[in-house]
Amino acid sequence: MEVIHSPHNALYKLCHKLATHRRDRLKQKKTLLDGTHLVAAALDAGWTIEKLLVTPEGLDNPEVLALVKTSVMTPTVLESTLFKSLSELPSPTGLMALVDIPDSKAPRKHGLCLLLDGVQDPGNVGSILRTAAAAGVDQVLLSDQCADLWSPKVLRAGMGAHFVLDLIERADLLQFADQFAGPIGALMLDQAQDLYAATLTGDLALVMGAEGQGVSAPMAARATLRLTIPMQPGIESLNVGAAAAICLYERVRQTRSG
Repeated sequence: MEVIHSPHNALYKLCHKLATHRRDRLKQKKTLLDGTHLVAAALDAGWTIEKLLVTPEGLDNPEVLALVKTSVMTPTVLESTLFKSLSELPSPTGLMALVDIPDSKAPRKHGLCLLLDGVQDPGNVGSILRTAAAAGVDQVLLSDQCADLWSPKVLRAGMGAHFVLDLIERADLLQFADQFAGPIGALMLDQAQDLYAATLTGDLALVMGAEGQGVSAPMAARATLRLTIPMQPGIESLNVGAAAAICLYERVRQTRSG
């Protein structure tokens, strides 16, 4: 079992780059899964683990040992101080996995698709992905202005949604909208239809805009279904994660009722 004590170790240096820089994740097409929950979710989804990193303390943790056994891999032991430098968790679990970022599939022309148009907060992106997985979204596409899909914060907020969703990062949303077979629904404030009066069954691409500015003007011009969530007077907007959940589960309700 390899034990890493030095910050000059090649594997540690790679992992440090992946933990801290988006450009390195893009270049290497790899990311880190920090914590037992994410590693377990990846294994449950059949993902291949390239490397397992554990702390000496992690080797005494029954949950960590069970996951190491499930992965059928010999872990690499990383000195605790080095491990903490890779982790954003306040109390690291002592387990981390190095994995390849999968290639994106082709954009869909049918089904239920969710388009994130400049959603920049990592917590919001991860939360939306988690809701999308629960609501049965077929594909999620993120514009180039969105938070990094494979960053530690987005992965943590997604709680394993990354491993079961069809995801396309840095997508051309305008091109997608021009080729999609169904309506393009977008949340708007002006000239919009009450969400609960709209038909959301069948093929549908739902657009969620950026925090603050909402859906971009070019994307709004592609919208064939302008939607608004009814709210009490004096309340202008909802958090984008909450808004996405409301819209997606209204779709679930309509689909079940139909």
